[in-house]
Amino acid sequence: MSERDWPLWEVFIRAKAGLAHKHAGSLHAADAQMALENARDVYTRRGEGVSLWVVPSTAITASDPEDKEAFFEPTGDKIYRHPTFYEIPEDVKNI
Repeated sequence: MSERDWPLWEVFIRAKAGLAHKHAGSLHAADAQMALENARDVYTRRGEGVSLWVVPSTAITASDPEDKEAFFEPTGDKIYRHPTFYEIPEDVKNI
């Protein structure tokens, strides 16, 4: 298998404990261990990050931006999900 045939991996980095992992980029690697090592070398050269995730790109399923209206709008008619009818108590307002 040549380098061109290696699977594509998505790299996620957590900057410090307690924060969420954020997408940093992509790379090709023969396996998960190589992907982790390459991600460390490419995306954490200056010591940033306390944790790395590598995920095969084929394992990620994403919504299509063109389906935004059909995919996300059904919640718009559920007004009970929005705090528009909630009054903040006075003792909370003064904090």
